Amino acid sequence: MLATPIATAASGMMSAVNKLDVSAQRVAQWGTPLGKDVDLVQETVAQIQAKTEFKASAKVLKTADEMLGTLLDIKA
Repeated sequence: MLATPIATAASGMMSAVNKLDVSAQRVAQWGTPLGKDVDLVQETVAQIQAKTEFKASAKVLKTADEMLGTLLDIKA
């Protein structure tokens, strides 16, 4: 039953990491011919969103871990 929240949290964390990576790559292209359409404000917002998504997923993972620990304590 707890595998689902843990898998969801891990998936959310990976998604946030991927979003941050894509944004960082776009920022790295800024000022070059490949980055002529890069909007630094939009990229900053994207990076803040990725950070927030990662933190939220980490909290889900922490809560699932605490629930599992409590369940194991009850069963012991």
